[in-house]
Amino acid sequence: MKYEIKGGELPVVVCFMDAGEAMITEKGSMSWMSPNMKMETTSNGGVGKALGRMFAGEAIFQNRYTAEGGPGMIAFASSFPGQIRPWEIAPGKEIVVQKAGFLAAQESVELSIFFQLGSGLFGGEGFIMQKISGHGLAFLEFDGSVIEYVLQPGQQIVVDTGYLAAMEATCNMEIRTVPGIKNMMFGGEGLFNT
Repeated sequence: MKYEIKGGELPVVVCFMDAGEAMITEKGSMSWMSPNMKMETTSNGGVGKALGRMFAGEAIFQNRYTAEGGPGMIAFASSFPGQIRPWEIAPGKEIVVQKAGFLAAQESVELSIFFQLGSGLFGGEGFIMQKISGHGLAFLEFDGSVIEYVLQPGQQIVVDTGYLAAMEATCNMEIRTVPGIKNMMFGGEGLFNT
């Protein structure tokens, strides 16, 4: 599959697919497509996976688009101002994203829930995030600009709550209390950092 990411503040990813190739997406993400793209709405994994997606902030049903009878083209647009980022998913290269961060992916990619109990309750991202695994290309949508940091083993970074958009599944997230009562009350950064 080939693709192009176009646009500015409200980007779109245009995917050029071979015959028989399929992609999955959340409802309402398709913007335009060639007439040979077949749409099928599915629970994509049964009731358990569908409910898991619902708790992770996505729709219960997903749409599968398949190029039939020859190459096809389909475009998926971001639902808010920001960026669309491609991510190659493979065993050992899974990614955890904020709610509603998944836009579309090749059919061999799986979407599931990711629990972060302690840090999730106070860390700003919620205790349920999305885990994207399997094998293939996934497109992620993020509000605003994305700044990437590649952490070395054992390296840490402190992030204000709500600013963590995604992390590789090999990372873990913890919360820490902002030190000092004065900092908590008047610092404007809240009670916790991630």
